[in-house]
Amino acid sequence: MNTVPHQRPDVSPLLTAAMILAARTFLVRLDLPHPTVEQILKATSATRSRAYELKEEILRTLPDLDRPIGRPPATPPAEANTEPIVRQVQRFVMQHPGCVHVRSERQRYSDSFRCFILELYEQHRQLPLPAFASAVNVPEGTLKDWLQGGLPMSNAPAAGQEALEKDEAACGRVETILDEWKHWKGDFTTFCKHLRFQLRIPYGRTLIANILERHSVRMPSRRSGRSPDEKALRQSFETFFPGAQWEGDGKSVAVRINGRTFVFNLELMADSHTDAFVGFSLRDEEDHAAVTQAFQDGVEATGVPPLAVLLDNRPVNFTSEVGQALGDTLRIRATQGRGQSKPHVEGGFGLFSQSAPPLVIAARSLKEMARQILLLVFLTWGRTLNHKPRPHGQPSRFQLYQEATPSQEQIAQARASLKERCRKQELALQTLKARQDPVVRNLLDEAFLRLDLLDPQANIRAAIARYSLDAILAGIATFEGKREVKTLPDGVDGRYLLGIVRNLSQQDEGLHITEALLRSRLAVRDRLLLPLLHTRDTLRQNTPEHGERLKFFIDHALEADRRLDHLFWLQSASDLILERPFSLRTGLLRFAARRIFASFSVPYKDRLAAMRSLVHKVVPLD
Repeated sequence: MNTVPHQRPDVSPLLTAAMILAARTFLVRLDLPHPTVEQILKATSATRSRAYELKEEILRTLPDLDRPIGRPPATPPAEANTEPIVRQVQRFVMQHPGCVHVRSERQRYSDSFRCFILELYEQHRQLPLPAFASAVNVPEGTLKDWLQGGLPMSNAPAAGQEALEKDEAACGRVETILDEWKHWKGDFTTFCKHLRFQLRIPYGRTLIANILERHSVRMPSRRSGRSPDEKALRQSFETFFPGAQWEGDGKSVAVRINGRTFVFNLELMADSHTDAFVGFSLRDEEDHAAVTQAFQDGVEATGVPPLAVLLDNRPVNFTSEVGQALGDTLRIRATQGRGQSKPHVEGGFGLFSQSAPPLVIAARSLKEMARQILLLVFLTWGRTLNHKPRPHGQPSRFQLYQEATPSQEQIAQARASLKERCRKQELALQTLKARQDPVVRNLLDEAFLRLDLLDPQANIRAAIARYSLDAILAGIATFEGKREVKTLPDGVDGRYLLGIVRNLSQQDEGLHITEALLRSRLAVRDRLLLPLLHTRDTLRQNTPEHGERLKFFIDHALEADRRLDHLFWLQSASDLILERPFSLRTGLLRFAARRIFASFSVPYKDRLAAMRSLVHKVVPLD
């Protein structure tokens, strides 16, 4: 069976055809043997027009390759006067206490200082970067990261936490804290140190955070809690009788021998009614052969195949080879993203992880020796557990499975119920496919082919196609960008792209919901928006220059504590860009992007969502 390559070839067929066409030009000129154009296009399966375009680009590039060896002589840069820049930086630091501070022998900068340095660099672009970095006293590498939109070092959490202190009567201290925070430009940890050592306010971090939160001037982000339905869904798995339904899943197990580590895939078949482990398979990876071997091993051990097998949504579980091996046994998909949908096989792996000793062997051995040792250990454990009595005097898994005598009525009822479940799944897939746009499906087909993503039954593409075209395009671009910079996790497949598209769609949905609320509140001139409208009108009157006005709108959007304020200032920024001629909008968008991605106190995903919302408003697809 041919395997799909994990990486694209270094030179595409189209570029290969262009290089041969370029070489053919010189072969014809020198009267040497050469193929015809039709032979080249047929051999490479390339299109004629695009191949000729790339050929011209190659011919234009060739003269640049013929140049003398070594670097061209560089003229020494003229010594520049950086004293005005130094004075501007000193003045800014004096006016913004806390914008530059040292922590753990590393220098930290606030967002306002970072934006100020970027604006200062725009005014002095004629200066060499090393000279400018020396003048502003910022390392050249750090300055390059700022100019390229890189991330700064994350602030390490403070060691320990002071005890809570309650001093409700100290109203003067509370007012001092609120006033200092209003003018503070640094981070929260340094602000707490500033209060304790400079203003002699003996409050801990938690009490200071509670004061700021109570007055709605600083709202800390909190992690979402556990889903409320997890406890309610316990013990809701439906079983029928022994042998009615099996569950299959794989687990990677590592064996270490003489300092070398070998990783195998352990495929397990478990009975849903009795928790008995009926079949095993041990292979190098989880593929259709592993599922087939585990299923056949279970049939040999029990004597009768089950009515249905519950498998996860991996493509290898739903290939034609697995379907032929199962025969009349139904294949049912497990609920995606929920390990509780296969509790018996997942519980078996959990018990194996708890009871199995470290598989480390110090002896001369080969890989096959490691495979046999692992197989013996797992078979011994599984058979022992099958015959182990269960709590409260209940019979063992083996006894439950062998002593069960389901009636023909029970078998017919279980088969009908399982067939009905499969029928509903097929109808749902057909309905979903009927609702999908063929243009979106073609786009996803091309993307999966280009990204070398496996999806033999097109289930992942069907799930992605439910979302909007904007979310799909942004998800594909995000996946390709992560792959280009090599930040994708190892072994990701099409489901990772599905997760990206789903998250982006949910973010966009939240943005549209908030925008709808914003429009309705603007229509009735709600009191909540009157201060925002007044601030925006005042900025427009006092700041006639569009660039400065756009900078203020972006800063207000990023500093907003409320979601409504954030969307209001983003809408104001997009309206301001749309007021300008079309030829100037690209430059304003790039200016806004640099401003947004320089605000490192805002989480990266929020900055990315703000930039995506701004581009969506300024450059709509419809």
